[in-house]
Amino acid sequence: MHLMYTEDPATGKRIYTLKKVLDGVVTKSAHPARFSPDDKYSRHRVTLKKRYGLLLTQQSMKYNAISSRDPEANIRL
Repeated sequence: MHLMYTEDPATGKRIYTLKKVLDGVVTKSAHPARFSPDDKYSRHRVTLKKRYGLLLTQQSMKYNAISSRDPEANIRL
């Protein structure tokens, strides 16, 4: 199921729905062009990030403390 929209002819505002056709009008996709709710490659991106140490859980404490507003939140047990 993808979020779809159509414009209200009276007000010009968007009406969001999950239907492909709403009141005889074909709806348009509400997702940006580069986003897909059915992301086929997310597993591969995570695998590559794990391999090269780019996941936030693999970062050093110094990096995590700098990137966080609350350094106490980054204490690992």
